[in-house]
Amino acid sequence: MKMLWFQGNSVQLAKCSFRLFLRNLSASKTVLPVLTLFTKDPCPLCDEAKEVLEPYKNRFILQEVDITLPENSAWYERYKFDIPVFHLNGQFLMMHRVNISKLEKQLQKLEQHGAGC
Repeated sequence: MKMLWFQGNSVQLAKCSFRLFLRNLSASKTVLPVLTLFTKDPCPLCDEAKEVLEPYKNRFILQEVDITLPENSAWYERYKFDIPVFHLNGQFLMMHRVNISKLEKQLQKLEQHGAGC
């Protein structure tokens, strides 16, 4: 086992490098954001929205909530005339159609969160 010794400015560089190393190490364990789709069956607009989202599927976890199920009656009352509705990490994002620029902007914000040394 080799030991490395740092002097002066090298210590700062080592600290920064170590933090980046730890961040990269934990990046493989990073939890993807959750994109929740409030839907029902049938929902042609929801099917269309899922097709539009296909190229982005590696950047979030898609969770579907069927608003017609008894346990989702509160969501039914809220969104029965507006599906598809999307929440990102529990926050309202968009409804009726996928707004790619809005989705991209929010995903980039989440992906860049915590960047820097």
